Amino acid sequence: MTIQELAFKSLDYRKKILKYIKLANAGHTGGSLSCIDILNILYNEILNVLPHNFSDKNRDRYIQSKGHSVEALYVVLADRGFYPESLLETLCQYQSHFIGHPTKKIPGIEQNTGALGHGLALSVGIAIAGKMDRASYRVFTLLGDGELAEGSNWEALMAASHYELDNLVIILDYNKLQITGPNKEVMKLEPLSPKFEAFGCSVREINGHDLASIKQTLQDVPFEKGKPSLIIAHTIKGKGVSYMENAIKWHHGVPNDAQYQQAMEELEDRIINLQTIVPQ
Repeated sequence: MTIQELAFKSLDYRKKILKYIKLANAGHTGGSLSCIDILNILYNEILNVLPHNFSDKNRDRYIQSKGHSVEALYVVLADRGFYPESLLETLCQYQSHFIGHPTKKIPGIEQNTGALGHGLALSVGIAIAGKMDRASYRVFTLLGDGELAEGSNWEALMAASHYELDNLVIILDYNKLQITGPNKEVMKLEPLSPKFEAFGCSVREINGHDLASIKQTLQDVPFEKGKPSLIIAHTIKGKGVSYMENAIKWHHGVPNDAQYQQAMEELEDRIINLQTIVPQ
């Protein structure tokens, strides 16, 4: 796909995230909007995983450690054909499998996640298994920056380095806000790159909303032989909706009717503006 086509997808995904959060009257809005560009590139350009090969032992694995932003994952999996999009209308309803965190009961989801600090350890274990089996699959995992306060992440990084897991790709959705405030006030993370490097990772920093940069960086993995690849993706919480961007209150939350209308109009305006750009 061209970058322009991928940009259209990102805008459409954002509209769908808001649509289904509004219908469900629940959802983690800001984080889903901050990570959707990453998921767009992963599922449309990088991952060797589709409905027809999901049982193939050599498929790539994707683990969403920041499971509370599951709405982003749901809309992408529906778009890729894992299930009819109409099922998302049952999000957070009684007896629906589409709940507020990833569950293996949903086609296309590898692991139950959402307990912060667990996804990376799971991913390390799957990557170790891949090495032991001499399998060709790669393991990708998406972390939230707030969950880096969980010590299990750093234990998992030590293991990833020790076992030379260059089949592991770790992506940090670095939007710098968590549920109770800015990271720098709740639990300081910086300097991040030197920390990750000290734990044995090969690190790159990118703009997590620059689709071309995300694509190129993910195409370059592994960055170094014998080391896990770690991408610090600088993002904006609530990206794409003016009143949600960098606003802590939208960690989770449902827009009222007027807010929803404004958000959809803003995204539609961006789609219209994108249509006027002549591809190079």
